Amino acid sequence: MQKMYLILMTMFFWGCHTALNTQNNDQWAHLSHYAKANAEWRNNNRERPTAVFIGNSITQDWYDKRPDFFTLNNYAGRGIGGQTTPQFLSRFRADVIALNPQIVVINGGINDIAENSGIYDPDFTFGNIQSMAELAHANGITVILTSVLPAGNIPWRTEIANVPEKIQTLNANIQNYVVNKGFTYVDYYTSMVDTQKAMAALYTTDGVHVTDAGYQVMETIVKAAIDKLLKK
Repeated sequence: MQKMYLILMTMFFWGCHTALNTQNNDQWAHLSHYAKANAEWRNNNRERPTAVFIGNSITQDWYDKRPDFFTLNNYAGRGIGGQTTPQFLSRFRADVIALNPQIVVINGGINDIAENSGIYDPDFTFGNIQSMAELAHANGITVILTSVLPAGNIPWRTEIANVPEKIQTLNANIQNYVVNKGFTYVDYYTSMVDTQKAMAALYTTDGVHVTDAGYQVMETIVKAAIDKLLKK
């Protein structure tokens, strides 16, 4: 009897622990944020997405402000505001691989530099981007890695130093990696940077987030890259 009691109590506490961990993981990475949208895409006899865009508020705002760019091109937007690359990586299977897109467009890093989820470690951030790219490639998904957009500083964390230099270093690492792996690099940075290594005023609302004019520039650049890949 006592043995059965101990077994039942162990199962109870393990179940509580598992439920708590699941809840905490979901809260941290917002794993269920797109669960309904993903299920609808998979279950409504829709064709596979041409491309899934995974990212932070820059990607989320893009879809919110300019949804026709996504719907008319059969693209799925999977951005979540404030997220860093380890959070993207945590939800990558659910929000990208499970949708089986032809292409994934990965844009991340600015919130890592902003230290939204901890002290910035450039190797850790770059490793997360590599892991997402390699997961996609292993699942037959064509990889586009984009530059981090320019920023002179972080408006919500003005004490963070050397933001432009950190962005340039991360972009150089991404570009070199893409060349070595045979993936595609999309360079938003060069078309949107000003002479002070910040984002040009026309393209940003606060130095980091993007205006309608900025998204038009990004759309032209990334769609040309996607269309070129689709012709291969």
